[in-house]
Amino acid sequence: MNTPFAPLSAVLADITPAHRIGRIAALGGGTVTVSGLSDVAALGDRLQIDGRMGGEVLGLTPDSLTVMCDDAPDGLAIGDEVLWKGPASLSPDTSWLGRVIDPLGQPIDGRPLYRGPEARPLRAPPPPPASRRGLGARLATGMAVFDTLLPVVCGQRIGLFAGSGVGKSTLLASFARGLSADVVVIALVGERGREVREFVENVLGTDGMTRAIVVAATSDQSPMMRQRCALAAMTVAEHFRDQGRHVLLLVDSITRFAEAHREVAVAAGEAASLRGYPPSTAHAIMSLAERAGPGAGSSGDITAVFSVLVAGSDMDEPVADILRGTIDGHVVMDRKIAERGRFPAIDLLRSVSRSLPHAATPQENAMIRRARQVLGAWDRAEMMVQAGLYAKGSDPQIDDAIRLTPALDMFLAEKSEGIGASFRRLEGCLI
Repeated sequence: MNTPFAPLSAVLADITPAHRIGRIAALGGGTVTVSGLSDVAALGDRLQIDGRMGGEVLGLTPDSLTVMCDDAPDGLAIGDEVLWKGPASLSPDTSWLGRVIDPLGQPIDGRPLYRGPEARPLRAPPPPPASRRGLGARLATGMAVFDTLLPVVCGQRIGLFAGSGVGKSTLLASFARGLSADVVVIALVGERGREVREFVENVLGTDGMTRAIVVAATSDQSPMMRQRCALAAMTVAEHFRDQGRHVLLLVDSITRFAEAHREVAVAAGEAASLRGYPPSTAHAIMSLAERAGPGAGSSGDITAVFSVLVAGSDMDEPVADILRGTIDGHVVMDRKIAERGRFPAIDLLRSVSRSLPHAATPQENAMIRRARQVLGAWDRAEMMVQAGLYAKGSDPQIDDAIRLTPALDMFLAEKSEGIGASFRRLEGCLI
């Protein structure tokens, strides 16, 4: 039960009168070797090194620990004191709404932050598969393309595949502002430092922040912190899900999460194999994605959007391929569409929502199929038409595509005034 003294009680409960102390035995290779704590520490436990930086246990032997620091280990020396802090956890609280925090749960927006009364593990299991609910009702997003052709439903997990500079962050912010949810949790993994404030103040805005929590780890921070950013955001989302709320989780990006995991795994001694990624990368991505989705029992749901940076639109690169096989739909953004000025620059023919056909009525599904057929016919014939090689009347489908595609292309960039209104507008585009 929350009381005015709950934050103070949480801090007092965390006070430990005695600490186990180890010492730095060796430094090098991006890790620190610590002696004297092997009998109490476990993999993933947190440590405080030299009273000024944190670290996490990557490996154990009977005599020593292999630790990766949260910051650069400059200035550390043999014999420096190391405190064992116990398992890695986070204590989210409702008062975190509207705040910007780091992966350790510390505020980075200049204001004090209260801890919640319950510590939650960073690497929690997903809800039991046999008791999880199915996907829920269709959600309004504020964007016509997602309210009709690519529906988003409660508890769905979507991948947003895009190169740099095609409007990915703007689209994520549109989800944060417009999608129906009680709480929005945003993970900015490895983001450029100047863009964190810009995203919060300009892209997301005051209205978007009222129901949002932003967890940020900038590109200059250690791989341990960048990896922990996505895990911390998921932990915060699970806190509100277990309160029965519908949570929208936005992770930007899974690619940088996987790159951080690669650095940590290689430092721990794992060999890189799959295009430079270690074998554990697949498990790291899939276990993170599985924690999102529908809840069980009286808990709420986590609707998740995971962005993936794809170089040269390579949908078969390891991170994109792993995530695409785990989630409930993927949205592909195309640079050529962005260059001609249509935003969001979604390539509808390469995008899929696995909530269909159940998320739409038979009449709506018929309109969706019709729109895809028209855009598909134009995609096949565009070069021929623009070269002047097509004679009108040769193919009824291409004739329809030439007539209807301009209106459909405009529709894909429109804002939505509701799901019903968007379908009526789509129906008008297909006449």
